[in-house]
Amino acid sequence: MRALVISGGGSKGAFAGGVAQYLIEEMHRDYDLYIGTSTGSLLVSHLALKKVDKIKKIYTSVNQKSIFSHNPFTITKKHGLTNVGINHFNVLLNFLRGKKTFGESVNLKVLLNNSLLKEEFLELKNSEKDIVVTVSNLSLNSIEYKSIKDFEYEEFIEWMWISCNYTPFMSLVVKNNCEYADGGLGVIVPIEEAVRRGAKVIDVIVLQTEVTQFNKLPSKNPFSLLTNMFGFMLDRISHQNIKIGKFSANHSNAILNFYYTPIVLTTNSLIFDEQSMQKWWKSGFEYAKLKNKETSQLNILDS
Repeated sequence: MRALVISGGGSKGAFAGGVAQYLIEEMHRDYDLYIGTSTGSLLVSHLALKKVDKIKKIYTSVNQKSIFSHNPFTITKKHGLTNVGINHFNVLLNFLRGKKTFGESVNLKVLLNNSLLKEEFLELKNSEKDIVVTVSNLSLNSIEYKSIKDFEYEEFIEWMWISCNYTPFMSLVVKNNCEYADGGLGVIVPIEEAVRRGAKVIDVIVLQTEVTQFNKLPSKNPFSLLTNMFGFMLDRISHQNIKIGKFSANHSNAILNFYYTPIVLTTNSLIFDEQSMQKWWKSGFEYAKLKNKETSQLNILDS
């Protein structure tokens, strides 16, 4: 069984889309299992349908309004640099409305409903392929994996949306009397689950560099401190996921092929800029092309 695993990474998902496009269209990879966390959950359905152009168009045209119904960020550009701050009015208004998060991401759910049509969902559900998304159950302190085989259209769309809700900046969802949030809060790179489900060859797209390449600037305010803290924790979780995934794969004689971002794409993956995401998609495609060319050359030399 061959699986494609795509990590969380917000707007950096555009890079993963470019890598996946090369693997599917140029390498003719056909996967039995697709597992995504957060932004990876948004990609896997269309990749399984082989509708790469459709998901590329979606990913390279979204902006803050496409994602946030209540945006907690302000974005200004000065001298070619992007500065991200707090939208104090929106955050205060969200609290006055009784919400528990700084922002709301209802627009993303609308986008999902408009992007993955019911007939496409049924095509996937009735196929031999399995599509799995990762969510965090904050009430039970557990990670849950939701397969397309187990749900009807509206509910699976909701699980995809929940998988991407990076709290406390995006919506917190109460479902089945439990609070749910972004799957990346517990598992960013779900390699272990792919192995557990029987995958023997796994292509893993990790939306971060293999080694740390930069030092973050000092926090400017409590908001930026919070984002830096979350970034630090998620980075640690990602490294642990990969270590555990490698151990599980080794124990099950599964082969892992990793695709990391070669450079730091952004320090705030909750900022969705069309031009940047178009660039990242293209760079993901070119990176996968180069990596597979180098692998082929090494195999020739070894033989």
